Amino acid sequence: MWTQPEHFKKWYGPKGFTVPVADMDMRVGGKRLICMASPDGSMKMWTTGEYTEIVPKERLVYTESMADEQGNVVSPSAMGMTDGYPAMTEITVLLDDLGGRTKMVMTHAGVPADSGAGGGWTQAFDKLAEHIEAVLSDK
Repeated sequence: MWTQPEHFKKWYGPKGFTVPVADMDMRVGGKRLICMASPDGSMKMWTTGEYTEIVPKERLVYTESMADEQGNVVSPSAMGMTDGYPAMTEITVLLDDLGGRTKMVMTHAGVPADSGAGGGWTQAFDKLAEHIEAVLSDK
């Protein structure tokens, strides 16, 4: 769900948001370029980053920065983010096989507590659960 663009596009972002672009070079040192679009398509937020750790079915770590559509890093303030928002953050996803279920722990390090990102992630994880159910019901 985190490593295959066709799945990632289905769940990433708050409710109503879409992901028209998810370019993911899934290798350590590989780049990622993601575009998240608002429900009406009027706002597009681009992020870029690099994969720093990949342990299949166990651990995924990547950096994330605000970007333009070519993947060039832009300052968070230029994207309307609050003062103090870092130029780069780090996402760590830990997965634990519980025998038929998977426990996921995600940490988004560096994001200011008052940024509102937590609510976006909560909505994305709700969409992730719905997508997993849809995938499993198709099997």
